[in-house]
Amino acid sequence: MGVSFLSDSSMYSRDSLWGNSMLSITLFALLSTITHIWAQGSSSDYKRANNLKEQFRNQIFQLEITPNWSADNQHFWYLKQLASDRYQFVKVSIQSQSKGLAFNHKKLATKLTNATGQSIEPDRLPITNLVFTDRPDIWRFNFQGKLWELDTKTDNLRIANIVDITPIKLGSTIRPSYQTGVEISVTFRNETNRPIHLFWLDGQGDQKLYSTLEIGEVHQQHTYTGHIWLIIDEIGQKFGVYEASLQEPLVTIQEERLHEKKQSEKITKKDLPSNGVFSPDGTKLAFIKEHNLWIRKDNGQVQQLSQDGNKVEAYDQTRIHWAPNSQKLISFKVQQAQEHLVHLIESSPSDQIQPKLHSFQYLKPGDKIAKPHPCVFNIEKGQQLQIESRLFPNPWSLSHVRWHQDSTTCYFLYNQRGHQVLRLIAVDSDTGQTDAVFNELSPSFIDYSQKMYLNWLNDNELIWMSERSGWNHLYLYDVTNRRIKHQITTGKWAVRKVEHVDKNTRQIWFQANGDAFTEDKNLPTTSDPYYVHYGRIDLSGENLVWLTKDDGTHQVQWSPNRCFFVDSWSRVDQPFIHQLRCSENGNLILDLEKSDWTKLRNLGWSVPQRFSSLGRDGKTNIYGLLWRPTNFDKQKRYPVVEHIYAGPHDAFVPKKFQVHYHQQEMAELGFIVVQIDGMGTNWRSKHFHNYCWQNLKDAGFPDRISWIRSAASEYPEIDLTRIGVYGGSAGGQNTLSGMLHYGDFYHVGVADCGCHDNRMDKIWWNEAWMGWPIGSQYDDNSNVTHAKKLTGKLLLIVGELDRNVDPASTMQVVNALIQADKDFDLLIIPGVGHGAAGSTYGTRRQRDFFVRHLLDREPRVDSKEKISKNDEIN
Repeated sequence: MGVSFLSDSSMYSRDSLWGNSMLSITLFALLSTITHIWAQGSSSDYKRANNLKEQFRNQIFQLEITPNWSADNQHFWYLKQLASDRYQFVKVSIQSQSKGLAFNHKKLATKLTNATGQSIEPDRLPITNLVFTDRPDIWRFNFQGKLWELDTKTDNLRIANIVDITPIKLGSTIRPSYQTGVEISVTFRNETNRPIHLFWLDGQGDQKLYSTLEIGEVHQQHTYTGHIWLIIDEIGQKFGVYEASLQEPLVTIQEERLHEKKQSEKITKKDLPSNGVFSPDGTKLAFIKEHNLWIRKDNGQVQQLSQDGNKVEAYDQTRIHWAPNSQKLISFKVQQAQEHLVHLIESSPSDQIQPKLHSFQYLKPGDKIAKPHPCVFNIEKGQQLQIESRLFPNPWSLSHVRWHQDSTTCYFLYNQRGHQVLRLIAVDSDTGQTDAVFNELSPSFIDYSQKMYLNWLNDNELIWMSERSGWNHLYLYDVTNRRIKHQITTGKWAVRKVEHVDKNTRQIWFQANGDAFTEDKNLPTTSDPYYVHYGRIDLSGENLVWLTKDDGTHQVQWSPNRCFFVDSWSRVDQPFIHQLRCSENGNLILDLEKSDWTKLRNLGWSVPQRFSSLGRDGKTNIYGLLWRPTNFDKQKRYPVVEHIYAGPHDAFVPKKFQVHYHQQEMAELGFIVVQIDGMGTNWRSKHFHNYCWQNLKDAGFPDRISWIRSAASEYPEIDLTRIGVYGGSAGGQNTLSGMLHYGDFYHVGVADCGCHDNRMDKIWWNEAWMGWPIGSQYDDNSNVTHAKKLTGKLLLIVGELDRNVDPASTMQVVNALIQADKDFDLLIIPGVGHGAAGSTYGTRRQRDFFVRHLLDREPRVDSKEKISKNDEIN
């Protein structure tokens, strides 16, 4: 650019004076702009951005509390963090509604110092697994590999004798684990003369091997109350079943616990399964051998139940479900999916000169998937019964298997490929005939990955989750009569998650969020419909009680008996507040802790700004955040950079308080960074969500653009003439889609590891939103199809070893751009997988690209250096 200075006096007419005045104004504006540019994207800005995380580390504490409850639910303890490496143990008493130090920290530190010869500080006590005992004054904890006991009345400290701890008695009933529970640690001790195996039983009753204990070995296992652990020896004989509880957490496995069974001489170790499934009465073990279903009976006899399994259609070890009477079971023979290999070339392996080829199975939309078919087996009759498949002709999955207690009927849930049909199917175990308990249908999609919930209350009732009303709610079904009894929850809000169902009191605890929370004063007061609140309701749909009410998003931890809970709530602009509340009505019992952000703010930490505006329909509020540089100057104008991820499986704008955001690092270079949840993302109404259906290229852009323009009208520092966008994975697809379809608004984009054509990406995610069978909608939503529309500055980034999204998806876009003769930048990073832009080099290149093309300067150049080869003043 050039500026001419006029000096001829003959030019000093009125017009020329006006002309010179305009020249002066223009020059001033230009110099102001240059000063503005010098102040952004410099090496000092990069340094500040890179140091943000460390700068603000350990400047705010008590962002979380973990209550550790006593067996009687009347006390719990938690760690109060004083500094990064200093803390106190705090005990809370429910009855007295008080809190205080759990014990005398100074005295304990002195005693541990005297006992070990090590210097122990009172606010850095190195003890672990602190637990209440059945004596209120006695604490037990681990220290230096030993179990210790502290008597708080006498201040007596001693090493506990493990034999003094009463071992928990093992049960014999095998059942699935409960869904929720309190986090605990359990010690298993093997006192047998053989190795033993610990199997965890999941919520479906499936057995998963977690550990093998050698003779005499002591093993500490993390688990939750209500979880079920099956203990067997190496040849499959059962020692017992342990249900995790808050009692003394010691399980001793001894020889006398084993019900000795006479072994058949025909049984050899190689014949036995590595992971069979016991019948409920413990007398039979079902397992898969040579693709077929077998059982071993308690007399040692082995029997082959199926004959039709083979390599192509094999019975599945993880899909064996016994009937309650232990005389029948249902198993699934699975026709294998097609082979679809993705091949990646590792160009620069660390252990050799020549490149390596990596190949792996990776199904994509339209591929032939595994097809399960259930079979019922009658053990007594030695009968295999085929089940008619007319009600499940094209399964994406068959799941949620359950037997009626009388063993006459078995149920499973059919998810039809294309995800527009869910059907609960009842199977007559004597005839193989089927009928539908209910059908869940949708003209768009059923959000099965996020909003599927089925809970049997008894043989005749179940709770089901559905969006049929327009919002995600719970329904009570009458199984016997194949009908809905009634809708349990209602309103312009969505059930987010079922926390707990009490079958005795017939009550449900759940999480929820929704638009009604911003409109209805009878609901929890909230300024953002995405904030999560907790409620309880009777199965009748009556007596709805909201247990959390404060304006923020809530995280709740329940006492084991669910009479009390610790509520931790926050917002991006409100640090965590932790409170003890009553589960009956949500009333406050005791304020526990509050995060203090004074130090954080004094260091210049920038608070993200919440902002909402109306979306494309002129009536639905769209919510997002803005991040400004920590050296923000309201007199300057800043380019906007949108961080985008519009995956329909969730909503993504941060809601709870956190210290570090990668968006803040980008803002630090001289941008205002925004993040928005537009229509098509999850956890609003079904109508809101449906915008994504076979329409991923939309990505909520009309809402995003409207939001940014509204923000600019509110905040004049936003410069709408310079707008960028970046994202990875689905966000990479969104980024390029925005550049192609809204190139008049988005000027610069960085797309990382994008699934640019949904036919190239993983099968489950893409068929969930784009549907099946594959049709023209896939081509219309492909960035490859529309690559010729590119007008702005684009950087594509991909890791050569991306196993999440096939890197060929990016390269197909590259090919299309070349065919269209478009200019763009491409960065392929060797040896890196998914999220290559998050690598150190990828992050730097992404930032540089925005600095060059939105700030119009060379990045990482100090302010006194020339800003660009084109930015001379003549």
